Amino acid sequence: MTTFDLDRYQDPRVIQRILNNTKTVAIVGLSSNRLRASYFVGFYLQRHGYRIVPVNPRETEVLGEKSYGSLRDVPEPIDIVNVFRAPDALPDIARDAVAIGASSLWCQFNVINGEGARIAEDGGLAVVMDRCLKVEHARYAGRMNWLGFNTGIITSVRGRLQ
Repeated sequence: MTTFDLDRYQDPRVIQRILNNTKTVAIVGLSSNRLRASYFVGFYLQRHGYRIVPVNPRETEVLGEKSYGSLRDVPEPIDIVNVFRAPDALPDIARDAVAIGASSLWCQFNVINGEGARIAEDGGLAVVMDRCLKVEHARYAGRMNWLGFNTGIITSVRGRLQ
């Protein structure tokens, strides 16, 4: 059995670079159900100025945006492909992310698949795995410290994030 080095997919410098260079986020598995984590993350990111592109063949519209059946159907450039799907779906999603020229593949908590990570990296994408995009945005935008969390950042200057 081989060990999977998850730490390499959770590098704070990579996470900050991705967040600082992103405008458009395709959320694969985004649901219109307000109780789902995907909806809450999409809502949060949209409120913070990101363009959200829902990718879910079971939805027609989420968060006021047209939903697409697959990443390959999206007619605009995508910076982050954010994945809310089962880990075994990740290799195909990674192939689609490479095919559309996305900049990064972001896998939410427990979406861990080594083959998917390798496909994305071989295609030139930055990969973040087992991290929540909303939580990391809040950490590096400096808002989590307002709630008493240790964000690991010491600064008197607010970050560039929205």
